[in-house]
Amino acid sequence: MASMIVISATAVPDHLRGALSRWLLEVTPQLYVGTVSARVRDELWTSVSASIADGTAVLAYPDANEQGFTLRTAGTRRRHPLDFDGLTLIGFRKERQETAKPF
Repeated sequence: MASMIVISATAVPDHLRGALSRWLLEVTPQLYVGTVSARVRDELWTSVSASIADGTAVLAYPDANEQGFTLRTAGTRRRHPLDFDGLTLIGFRKERQETAKPF
């Protein structure tokens, strides 16, 4: 059964943006929305994960859990999903801070 998915892809290669736009609508730059089967969703995500390069991507799709959706992420990012007793929360990775060295 087909369901709606959302993919946010930031700083990804142009060929990946083209591949995503074959299956999904790019409603704003780097935000893709569409209705696809679970098999197509998984194949798209495999392609995204394999060719993410230095970019980041997040996939959200409906699921039978408390929140009603599941998140998948790929690439290096400051935010990352955390499982907290079955709920997905977003954690923030601290930026690396350079300490000032005295002269």
